[in-house]
Amino acid sequence: MKAFLYGVSLQCKLDIRSKTLLITCYIVPLLFFAIMGGIFTSAMPGAEYTLIQSITVFGVTMGALAGLPPSLVEIYSGDIKKVYKANGVPLYLGLVLTNISAYIHLFIMSIILYIAAPLAFNARIPENPARYFISLAVFIAVSLSIASVIGLALKDQARASMFSIIVFVPSTMLSGIMFPASMLPKTFETIGKLFPASWGYKLMSESVFKFENLLPLILFFALAVVVCSILLQRIDKY
Repeated sequence: MKAFLYGVSLQCKLDIRSKTLLITCYIVPLLFFAIMGGIFTSAMPGAEYTLIQSITVFGVTMGALAGLPPSLVEIYSGDIKKVYKANGVPLYLGLVLTNISAYIHLFIMSIILYIAAPLAFNARIPENPARYFISLAVFIAVSLSIASVIGLALKDQARASMFSIIVFVPSTMLSGIMFPASMLPKTFETIGKLFPASWGYKLMSESVFKFENLLPLILFFALAVVVCSILLQRIDKY
């Protein structure tokens, strides 16, 4: 219990001093919302019906991929890992606490967008808010699991950030949030389906729940959990 409380205390200190978390989970998504919200609704007829989902997918993907990996690299490739071991804190706790922290911030950011979009751009609230937030909760968890793999696999913050951007760009551009995925060449549409953002957008935008949109996200999450477990075991040996 003492080790757990120490880990929580250390994570709180890291969150307070983390500028990356502030920028990627709040500033960039909200700036994107302020600029692109007006462009979407004025240039794309009917965009107000999926504006909340589009902006939220961008914000969650940005916050997860750009915000989480550098934090994990800081923990597992620096002195914090040694501090964990010296105080008897299980190494997996750093991953769990960092994910919980990022999850809370991304959910708060998503709620802000959910409230602000109808007020600022007359965006339409999803027909079934309960189903929307359940879908959102799943999407955030899956996005963070993919980001965790990147953060644990790479040992340098610059490389982690660069790789995150490489994953982030096709995730958002091919997800359907900018324009319908059906307008893309078939090859690009297929590539887009390899990223959680595409399925998360579909899951949150559909008026009727479709399990075929949830299943890929479950598979992404399960695979990421397995890979993270393997990477943590490797980190523990070195």
